[in-house]
Amino acid sequence: MQKSVIGRHLIWVEIEKNALLKNLRTFRSLLKPGTKLCPVVKSNAYGHGAVQTALMIQSSGLAGWLAVNSVDEGIALRKNGIRLPVLVLGYVPLARLSDAVLHDLRLTVYNRETVAKLRSLKARKKIFLHVKLETGTNRQGVDLKDALLLAKMIKASKSLVLEGYSTHFANIEDTTDRSFAGRQLQRYQKMLAELEKKGFKGSVNHIACTAASLVFPQTRLQLARIGIGLYGLWPSRETMVSLKEHDSKLALQPVLSWKTRVAQVKTVAAGEYIGYGCTFRTSRKTKIAVLPVGYYDGYDRKLSNTAYVLIKGKRAPIRGRVCMNLCMADITDIPGVKPEDEVVLLGKQDREHLPAEQLAQWIGSINYEVVTRINPLLPRVVV
Repeated sequence: MQKSVIGRHLIWVEIEKNALLKNLRTFRSLLKPGTKLCPVVKSNAYGHGAVQTALMIQSSGLAGWLAVNSVDEGIALRKNGIRLPVLVLGYVPLARLSDAVLHDLRLTVYNRETVAKLRSLKARKKIFLHVKLETGTNRQGVDLKDALLLAKMIKASKSLVLEGYSTHFANIEDTTDRSFAGRQLQRYQKMLAELEKKGFKGSVNHIACTAASLVFPQTRLQLARIGIGLYGLWPSRETMVSLKEHDSKLALQPVLSWKTRVAQVKTVAAGEYIGYGCTFRTSRKTKIAVLPVGYYDGYDRKLSNTAYVLIKGKRAPIRGRVCMNLCMADITDIPGVKPEDEVVLLGKQDREHLPAEQLAQWIGSINYEVVTRINPLLPRVVV
């Protein structure tokens, strides 16, 4: 049944359920019983498929919450049977706040206008809010003065509930030196203490991301927001190095494989050009596989003449420029390739492994970008 489903797709993403569950158990084991696991499924679950991923997480019973970026992401989860508390991390336009309330979404707030609008809705249900505190990242968030103001506005409303406070680290993934992260944690704790002293205590406070949860145990408060690590990808090499110094046994298992199939096999004479711009010229009689995938699908144009794909367990170099919907791979030294053979763009095939980190290195970016930019319209198949 599974093979017949996959066989219908031209380009697809496979999500390995057992790997996802293994990573969930790994992060759950790091947390004390009173700390809830909050997998982050924003941006189509980092390219893995938000609905499919959220349903697997919910059925596992290992997580207490989920986090998304937008109200639309939250609504999509609700419409597909997600009952867990869902926290919206990003900004919600004032005109969409009623939709968030209707679908029982928790909201991250840092603007007076947002709280004022929520108060004016006069909802008959409780609306749970998380105030974002500014501790040094200077992205979303408010200082202590504005946090106190927002807390007062929330407390003055019968429908609004000040559920907790959050913040986000600036560089915990980028270095083995956690001094700046330590100062952010201290600022956060100091702000919490002041807010609690004034009578504005939050019951669900959270600061831990994947990297913090792995290497900074002090950050595991009432909730841990686990993003990239849930999908078996390391936040950075520095995070891996820091962790291995203390726990050499902990491992993450990549969840995603990205695949297509050969659309055409053809022979190109020596001295001919391949693709737009004539950027690659053959030096010998060359056999190429035309692949029906391009930058529209998320296969970055910077992979042109740089990357390779996996066909029959062998590396097939990309020749010429990556097009909008096509690219070409050199299969001269891979015998027996025929149309509709499976091609791995990211993942494992036989003994070869093409990780997201390798694609990130080729395009000068990070593994986050590689997976989240896989076109959300492509089918995600749970295997």
